[in-house]
Amino acid sequence: MAYVITFEGIDGTGKGTQMDRLAALLNARGLRVKVLSFPIYDSFFGSEVGAFLTGRDGVRADTVDGKSMALWFALDRFEAFRRFDMSDCDVLLINRYVLSNAVYQSIRDCDLGKPDLLDFILSLEHEHYGIPRPDLILLFDMDLEAAANNVDRKGFRDYVGNGRDIYESIPAIQLRAREKYLAYAARLDSVSVIPCMEGGRLKSIDEIGVLVDAAVAERLPIV
Repeated sequence: MAYVITFEGIDGTGKGTQMDRLAALLNARGLRVKVLSFPIYDSFFGSEVGAFLTGRDGVRADTVDGKSMALWFALDRFEAFRRFDMSDCDVLLINRYVLSNAVYQSIRDCDLGKPDLLDFILSLEHEHYGIPRPDLILLFDMDLEAAANNVDRKGFRDYVGNGRDIYESIPAIQLRAREKYLAYAARLDSVSVIPCMEGGRLKSIDEIGVLVDAAVAERLPIV
C-alpha cells in the first residue's frame, strides 16, 4: 500500500510547489509517485464545489451550512478514489485533503458558535466513505500578507479565472483558517507544521523544501 502524504495550509502557502518538488525528488530516487489535487474542478462534484467557491450559480460557499458544504468536498474525493488505482505507486502526494474540509467548514461567519466539525468530517471521509487516511500531513504555515501575494501571482485558474475565489477574498476567513489549522495540528499526531516565515521574511522554496524533506524523513522511510 502506498504512503499518503498530504499538503495543507491556507491559500497561497506554496503547497503545490512543494508537492511537485517532492514528487520530483522521490521519482529521482526510484520511487513510483502519483499526485492528486483537490477539488477536482472538472469532475461532477468538484464542478459544483467550484460553483460554490465563485458563487456563479447564485449560492456562495460562505453561506452554506458547514455539514452540507463538507459533503460536496467529501463526495469529490469519494468519486476520485472510486476510479483511482493506488496499487501501482509507492507514494501518493495530495494537494488539499480532508483536513482542509474540516478547517474551512468551521471558520466562516455562518459557522461561528456552532460545534466543531473535525471529528464529523474525519468520520465522514475516512470511515463512511473509506477515503485513505494520510500517513503524514504537511501543514504550511505562512502569514496572511505573504500568502495573499502568492495567490495574486497564480494567474489564470479554470474555476475562477484570474481572480480570487470567495474564501481567498475574505481576510477573516484566511486568518481563522490559519488559526484552525494550527489548533488541529496540536490535536493530530499525523501533522507536521512547516514554518514558512522567519523574522517576517518568507523563506525560499529551497529553504522550505529542506524542512519538508526533514519532516518526511522523520516520519516515513522514503527520503
